[in-house]
Amino acid sequence: MSIETLKNRLPEYAKDLKLNLSSLATEATLTEQQRAGTFVASALASRNADVTASVIAEFGPKLSPEALTAAKAAAAIMGMNNIYYRFTHLAEAADYKTMPAKLRMNVIAKPGVEKVDFELWSLAVSAINGCGMCIDSHEKIVRQGGLSAEAVQAAVRIAAVVHAVAATLDGEAAVQNEQVAAAA
Repeated sequence: MSIETLKNRLPEYAKDLKLNLSSLATEATLTEQQRAGTFVASALASRNADVTASVIAEFGPKLSPEALTAAKAAAAIMGMNNIYYRFTHLAEAADYKTMPAKLRMNVIAKPGVEKVDFELWSLAVSAINGCGMCIDSHEKIVRQGGLSAEAVQAAVRIAAVVHAVAATLDGEAAVQNEQVAAAA
């Protein structure tokens, strides 16, 4: 699979997603590693097998093995952290905010790639998962690491489009399944 295959599977009403996938695949604001890793981490966070397979087929070869592993690790660790820290932020009881997480997060300290790239991927996943506390934390680190607001925006645009593609394909699959069931 590839991005072209993915675009061809999108219905006509999702033409804007097709166009955005094409333009973001060559987004010049990010380095190739940043762009490819953001696509991979976002696809994994979007939880759609076809989107993940297509994105990894397209962008995996543009990453070193270490960078591919780090992009996957960003999606994995943020899948955990976004739930935990969103809870601490949303819970009314203040004591949760001061308690240590007691969750292993070693990959954040040694991601195997440039810290700023791993943090950018973590930011994109946090945007998909809707954790404001994590968004703020990772955005601050990438900006301190020298990335511009435009680079942050580009990564979040990738996350938004990849997630929208996954949601659209999931919705279309649900409609097809319902139509098949109704015909049976």
